[in-house]
Amino acid sequence: MLANEYPGSRHVQEVSLRGADDQQIWDYGRARGFAIVSKDTDFRERSFVEGFPPKVIWLDVGNAGTTMIAGLLRRERQRVEAFEKQDETSFLILSLGLSAL
Repeated sequence: MLANEYPGSRHVQEVSLRGADDQQIWDYGRARGFAIVSKDTDFRERSFVEGFPPKVIWLDVGNAGTTMIAGLLRRERQRVEAFEKQDETSFLILSLGLSAL
């Protein structure tokens, strides 16, 4: 859904990690220079404890569906690209809600 906006990105399913545990996904992202985009709080917490790499983009979206999440990632593309370039920043929150930071 987002291949045009985020070329080179991969879904866990594409890299045979669907159903993998968080550590495997974390290690894959670290080894290949990927940021992890997830609404899973486990990755948010791991980022706080372990630092980076990999960088984490946490989606504060509740039970939003794929279409809403894709729209959020499209709207926030400029922020994501800026985040990607910042060497000292490891964590970004994207939110559908009004309480986003």
